[in-house]
Amino acid sequence: MLNALILTVVVLAGALLIWPRLANATLWRATITPLASIIGSGFLVLGPILDVNYGGYAPFIMLALCAIAYLFGSAIRFNIALIADGPKFSPLFERLELASSAVLAFAYFVSVSYYLNLFGSFGVSLTALNDNFHANMLTTAIFMLILTIGWMRGFKALELMEQVSVGLKLAIIAGLVFGLAVHFGEAVQTETLHFDPPKTTGWAAITLMAGLIVTVQGFETSRYLGVTYDAKMRIRSMKLAQWISTAIYIIYIIFLTYTFEADTLSLDETAIIDLMQIVAPILPLLLVAAALSAQFSAAIADTSGSGGLLTEVSKGKISEKLAYALLVGFGILITWTANIFEIISYASRAFAAYYAIQSSIAAIATAKRGDTWKAALFTTMAIIGAAIVVFGTPVE
Repeated sequence: MLNALILTVVVLAGALLIWPRLANATLWRATITPLASIIGSGFLVLGPILDVNYGGYAPFIMLALCAIAYLFGSAIRFNIALIADGPKFSPLFERLELASSAVLAFAYFVSVSYYLNLFGSFGVSLTALNDNFHANMLTTAIFMLILTIGWMRGFKALELMEQVSVGLKLAIIAGLVFGLAVHFGEAVQTETLHFDPPKTTGWAAITLMAGLIVTVQGFETSRYLGVTYDAKMRIRSMKLAQWISTAIYIIYIIFLTYTFEADTLSLDETAIIDLMQIVAPILPLLLVAAALSAQFSAAIADTSGSGGLLTEVSKGKISEKLAYALLVGFGILITWTANIFEIISYASRAFAAYYAIQSSIAAIATAKRGDTWKAALFTTMAIIGAAIVVFGTPVE
């Protein structure tokens, strides 16, 4: 019965997402890109990581991550409005913008590795070849496929798959949350809810949280939709995407944290599959389908984005095809030399560097306008971003 209900929720959520009145609404179209990026791969790995390391305090850590992301988003939203105003920018502003683009291009390099390593892990998770070697082989093969497509046909060929995968992923997440809600309700009735003590505390807990910022990253994509949407719409849609993703993440973490004992969890990138098997047999299959489509489409989007940024930053000296080759070479190297939790930490630190520069730009601009409070806020966020770069650590 629960399997049937979960499938019904997935179908209804999918139908809602393709409902013309919603799908064609300008605000929703502008929101879906950052929303899909935020609730992407992080959703698959974050729950078990927080539960094992922070125990009953996991929802509060999740809330803190979302709050930090929202404040970083506020700096980027300020910069969207600043650029839209069209003033003459100083040489310092131009240099910071150039550095920001270069750092974001590198962050995309790491994030593509993150996405495709998850693709490899989930791709073999329900097979007899479920080990690191075969997961890495699958990841390497997908890297080569992306390079071939990028060189021969360009990424326009995969745009349709990217659009379909966004709806599929969000619909399956709706089914997952519904299944967890039922499981949570059963635990309430049987009085089996529990509050596990944290395993990671003090400074280690703070640096681990810093290394997880990439799991709530993705809102910055709104900044680069200027060709399609005006500044006001991009700012509004980024806020909406962050509020929706925060609500989903908090509900998900609460249901997970207080119904599953942390001691019973195996901490690996596909731990969520074992947990969902307990909730309903159909959920592992749905999660693998969501993971494969989501990671592949996200990797395509970030590969394309990094190619364009590198070409722009290098003023055409690095072609998009060369950028794709560099990304794939880097990705294959990191696949075979680092585990997924190390890659998550690297990606978090790369994006934190980008957020630190964006916050610095906002701090300088607000200081010049005499807005002391905002200048202090953005300066603080720049310091936090720099601290994440220096101190962020991977899950052990």
